[in-house]
Amino acid sequence: MKNTSIIFTGDIGFDKYMEGKWEDEQLFSKSVLDFFHSADHICANVEGALYGVDPSVPRDVCFHAMNPAATKALQKIGADIWSIGNNHTMDAQKDGIVSTLKIATRLGCRTFGAGLNLDYASCPLYLEEAGGIGMIGVTYMNDCIPATETEPGIFRWDDMELIAKRIAEIKAKCRWCVVVSHGGEEFAAMPLPYTRDRYLKYLEMGADVVVGHHPHVPENYELFNNGKAIFYSLGNFIFDTNYQRVHRYTDTGVLLKLNFTQEKLDFEAVGIQIIRGPEQIDIAPLPDIFTNISAEEFELLAPLSAKAFVEEEKRKMIFLKPQQFTDFTQEDWDTYFATETTSSFYAGAHQDFRTIVPYSLKADEGRWKDSKLKNVKQYILRQFD
Repeated sequence: MKNTSIIFTGDIGFDKYMEGKWEDEQLFSKSVLDFFHSADHICANVEGALYGVDPSVPRDVCFHAMNPAATKALQKIGADIWSIGNNHTMDAQKDGIVSTLKIATRLGCRTFGAGLNLDYASCPLYLEEAGGIGMIGVTYMNDCIPATETEPGIFRWDDMELIAKRIAEIKAKCRWCVVVSHGGEEFAAMPLPYTRDRYLKYLEMGADVVVGHHPHVPENYELFNNGKAIFYSLGNFIFDTNYQRVHRYTDTGVLLKLNFTQEKLDFEAVGIQIIRGPEQIDIAPLPDIFTNISAEEFELLAPLSAKAFVEEEKRKMIFLKPQQFTDFTQEDWDTYFATETTSSFYAGAHQDFRTIVPYSLKADEGRWKDSKLKNVKQYILRQFD
């Protein structure tokens, strides 16, 4: 084929309010299914192992594994490619990933981003259409179990030498290289500068497009004059827990369709809404944040987004550990953010509040008010409510 299209989803997890919803004939609206069926391939972000877990047994709020029956929903949307590199892939340890890979094989689905060893996890997935498309999946480092030469796990997003090698292998064979990244800060409206810098580096290595998820909220995208693009986060697709409900915008997401020909790459996108209560997913207007934000606009707006993200982190910790954090004073928060003990800390790359808090204070200078993106400003400001 001279052209092809791939739809990418945001985060998928069948926990809490989504438990058993794979049996609901009304889970997806007709409009959602019509959009999925308009593409040649569907790349679903399967957030957690497909491994039988008794839902009646108490488990950690951040433990995610899915009943294998959830594949009914994946089959309904036509998901033939599973992105399994994420921070919950190994929640059920080796048995979980072995089960996931076996189920994918049985259903005729292809996987990437994690595997039984590092060679498997980092191995590109190839499509022959549109001059050839190669995809790799990478995952942020903390909270994740990286694959080794002999043990299962994910392909780390900071293994830059191997990432460069895999991208070069793809570009030697294919017209197009796609990096799917599970990373960035949860509940942040825009990426932190260190995440953006990492994704720019992937493009410099030769990738044509980066597609991101993990933040559980939609983020912006960035288009470049050379035809390359970064989509920082597609938000949630099938996900609804009490932990999610603490945060704004976790009931929205984006379905991204990349259209490839041998000559060019373009995209279409639709917004989706998780309708809480009936727990159904329908087409909705694209979120205001899902827009092309240039480097110049990013410089103006990112400190404001970082400041809103600091507030989201406070909400998260009060929810997770109310006895410890509910009565925190500003001095207590200052101490907390100045240490390396914050959840998922990784210096200069993830949850590094020693970097984030000083950067967020630049918002007090008010330069964000000069941004021409009025709707984006209002979107971020609502996170302070």
